[in-house]
Amino acid sequence: MATEFSSTRSDILMDMPLRLLLVSLLFVTSLFAQNDPEYSQPFPPHHIIGNVYYVGSKGLASYLITTSQGHILINSNLKTSIPQIRASVEKLGFRFSDIKILLISHAHFDHCAGSALIKQLTGAKYMVMDADVPEIEAGGKGNFRYGDSPDMFYPPTKVDRVLHEGDEVKLGDVVLVAHITPGHTKGCTTWTLKVRDGGRTYDVVIVGSPNVNPGYKLVGNTKYPQIAQDYERGFRTLKALPCDIFLGAHGGYYDMEEKYAHLNSSGANPFIDPAGYKSYIADREQAFQAELKKQSEATH
Repeated sequence: MATEFSSTRSDILMDMPLRLLLVSLLFVTSLFAQNDPEYSQPFPPHHIIGNVYYVGSKGLASYLITTSQGHILINSNLKTSIPQIRASVEKLGFRFSDIKILLISHAHFDHCAGSALIKQLTGAKYMVMDADVPEIEAGGKGNFRYGDSPDMFYPPTKVDRVLHEGDEVKLGDVVLVAHITPGHTKGCTTWTLKVRDGGRTYDVVIVGSPNVNPGYKLVGNTKYPQIAQDYERGFRTLKALPCDIFLGAHGGYYDMEEKYAHLNSSGANPFIDPAGYKSYIADREQAFQAELKKQSEATH
């Protein structure tokens, strides 16, 4: 995401060439965030387990949950991602037009910028966690970190159902549960569901994001005063969730590429990774605590 710069009296006195350089760097950094090549790089769509499929790109995860009454899509990704997502859905043998419900992990452009178009093309009902709804319907304006960065905006999209902690999203014989794991965004959502595969039931966890982005103020954040407490709440929730299948908003969270490479080899399904889930959450909590300590010490 974009690098943060703040304006102070000393900035005003800064010589113009240096100010122009900083502005240029800010623009280039923001542009880079929008154009990370892996965000648009195709990745083979694949079956994960049960009725759960991957239909995202190399850098942005999108999941198709199939049911007897139509399908659920988690994450619309970029505005330019829709043809790729559609092609992936169809390559797996499903119809894009059968998507009935659209969900997201959180209200950042790289996970929700394509939502308006998916609603238009499929008529899917858009369901979003309550604390992220204002930003979704304002197209990214009002975000505590990126609300003043037009390059992070996306098409404003009407939300059809406002979700709350613990709400269930049901379609056919599938039930997903919405868990608010806030901090990364105010309404960052981790999704869970149970799937049957090979005569067993597995707990699937699709992590919203436990990450602290560059420029996030964890101390003295006037736009999000409770951000640190929200991260702590999110980690408590994540550590309490039972997990067999570890997935996330980006494939990098759960080593997607490495696991996919072993998907068709003999042996256990590589996506069954409860230990990897625990390790990832512990690592991200440690990183959060280190950043919180750093920022707290800097204020004294």
